[in-house]
Amino acid sequence: MRLTTKGRFAVTAMIDLALRQNNGPVTLAAISQRQQISLSYLEQLFGKLRRHDLVESTRGPGGGYTLGRKASEITVADIIVSVDEPIDATHCGGKENCLGDSGRCMTHELWASLNQRMVEFLDSVTLQKLVDDQLAKGVQIEDSAKPALRRAISSTPVVKPIRVNAPNSVFALGTALAKS
Repeated sequence: MRLTTKGRFAVTAMIDLALRQNNGPVTLAAISQRQQISLSYLEQLFGKLRRHDLVESTRGPGGGYTLGRKASEITVADIIVSVDEPIDATHCGGKENCLGDSGRCMTHELWASLNQRMVEFLDSVTLQKLVDDQLAKGVQIEDSAKPALRRAISSTPVVKPIRVNAPNSVFALGTALAKS
């Protein structure tokens, strides 16, 4: 069993959100920028997290996402399951048909037991614990008075197009040549 980027990114984004929600709703653009996760991918993940009531969205200016429950009430298992991340080490997906119509494989119970332990472990780790771990490591939370990261404004300068004083069609070119 291996955890894919879907589960990893969902947990990372939820930690980021939980760290910063005291300053108001957190935009996905800000999470995307800080965590280097594609904005469109975050939108997909947060749609699933919202359907499972792990996050709430606020529309409009100053909008974004907040946690749907207290961080101490959300487990890593909740997050992973909500984004459709399978927690399964069996070859058969727990259906006990590892060998097709012949039934279970010899190691089915081993992998099923591992699944149970993984779920128990992930269910024992709360989002609040992960947030506390980050704070203990010295993660700095930017001040809400600095809205630069709260809005999706690019830090790269806008390049103005070069104005060309030339005909924009074949007909305009013909007219311009006829005048010369």
